[in-house]
Amino acid sequence: MNKIYTAELPFIAHLIELRNRLLHIVLCIAFLALPLSMYANDIYALMAQPLMAHLPQNSSMIATNVTSPFMTPFKLSLVTAVFLSVPFILYQIWGFLAPALYKNERKTIFPLLIASTILFYCGVAFAYFVVAPLALAFFTSAAPTGVTVMTDIEAYLDFVLALFFAFGICFEVPIFTIVAVWSGFTTVESLTEKRPYVIVGAFVIGMFLTPPDVISQTLLALPMWLLFEIGLLFARLKMRPKKTKEITLPANIKKRRLKPKK
Repeated sequence: MNKIYTAELPFIAHLIELRNRLLHIVLCIAFLALPLSMYANDIYALMAQPLMAHLPQNSSMIATNVTSPFMTPFKLSLVTAVFLSVPFILYQIWGFLAPALYKNERKTIFPLLIASTILFYCGVAFAYFVVAPLALAFFTSAAPTGVTVMTDIEAYLDFVLALFFAFGICFEVPIFTIVAVWSGFTTVESLTEKRPYVIVGAFVIGMFLTPPDVISQTLLALPMWLLFEIGLLFARLKMRPKKTKEITLPANIKKRRLKPKK
């Protein structure tokens, strides 16, 4: 009985620690969501600027559902709280995984967590400031004659969030590349040989994750290709073999010659 108890105790301790860290994450999100919900309409107005800038004159967004004027901004405030909590979430993940890692693994994973956070934010910012205005300008200008563009606020939020998370995840390509090489799943030489397939795959992913226009597809595929090359560069620098030091023997030590046996 004592053996079973001692064997299960570490596992139970890990579950308790995992529960505590998940609770901290939920509390952090709730702590940020409560004040953000008070400014939910202002946050949505900021999110709607790329569309409002290209809507025709005397045109506005609409709400087709009864609960949309309240639930849509509230949903955006909750997503914004999760978005702002990403560094804290990654810190909790790091705190849970760090005790099980070796010292050299800690030195590798912690910078990757920081870099992945920065790349995710850069992808979302790129989608908001570059991709969304160009894509929305194309869609609003492509409306047939006699059709007034009046987008539903809930549909617009789903479209923008899908675009943001698609670019945020795709900007993690350098991290995926580095981890794949460091873990031994593949090699830099193998990925270099498969570069043409990677370029085609980037455009295929851009076709599925972005609106059906060439501009947004290209704006996703080209950064993915560039980030793939950056990941290869860092992986190549990390995997570069170290030069072995030459050991020189002192001058007073002479090699003994073996005399042939008669």
